[in-house]
Amino acid sequence: MKKLILLGCITLFSFTQAKMVDGIAIIVEGEPITTAEIRAIQTQLSVPKQKACDMLIQDRLQKSAMKDITVDEKAIDSKISSIATQNNITVPQMQKILKEQGTSWSKYRSTIRNAMKKEKFFQEFVAKNIPTPTEDELKLYYSNHKDEFFIPKSVNLIEYSTPTKSAMKDFLQTKKKKGIKSRSVTKKTKDLNPTLLASILQTQDGSYTRPFNAGDRYISYKVLSKNGKVAMPFEAAKGAVTGRWRQAQQTKAIKDYFEKLKTNADVQYIRK
Repeated sequence: MKKLILLGCITLFSFTQAKMVDGIAIIVEGEPITTAEIRAIQTQLSVPKQKACDMLIQDRLQKSAMKDITVDEKAIDSKISSIATQNNITVPQMQKILKEQGTSWSKYRSTIRNAMKKEKFFQEFVAKNIPTPTEDELKLYYSNHKDEFFIPKSVNLIEYSTPTKSAMKDFLQTKKKKGIKSRSVTKKTKDLNPTLLASILQTQDGSYTRPFNAGDRYISYKVLSKNGKVAMPFEAAKGAVTGRWRQAQQTKAIKDYFEKLKTNADVQYIRK
């Protein structure tokens, strides 16, 4: 069953809350946190009680801070269309897949809306505090996290090609091979251009990459398997290093923002 992927949204904080109602332990800006929720977070994330409380307090502070953030419905439609395209399916096909997975369309739209609100909040209130990394900072991060920058040594693929973009789009949506040429290939990752390599690495085994314009034809690859393991040199990994560095800085900036917010927030501890 195809699993839909949500891309491009900042996740400030999220978890599955406990459905059961229990005694109120903390009240944050008028919003209660129950003992059942605290226990649920302890169990789900395997964290101590204080950590669970801190995470739930941040969740309530986040909701309070985001209460005036709005997202236009047309922007949500556009985001959903973009996600469908990234998954090589149509919006109606997406609706069918979600239904098969037990997720209602209204719930999915709500998930997208919340993710976009978090992204908008992040850009307006947090991102401005994140500096541009220097070359030395990136090299230091790479040196301290080398285990995060290994890639497969080779990949097994099926290459599909066709002269027109529309024919490739139809193939990726229907998987009908009329007018489509195909061949099995094995490529060493060191020989791939960075754009194609990034697309292949982001594609799950058994799935298809987005189509590429090769000049005289459009190509998509079905990723069969990724084999071996090799460390990426800094220059080749620089884009990924920058992304990981920014992610780490985003996490720190979000934590700092809510820690500062917490000092002036109305937080009442009812029971321990």
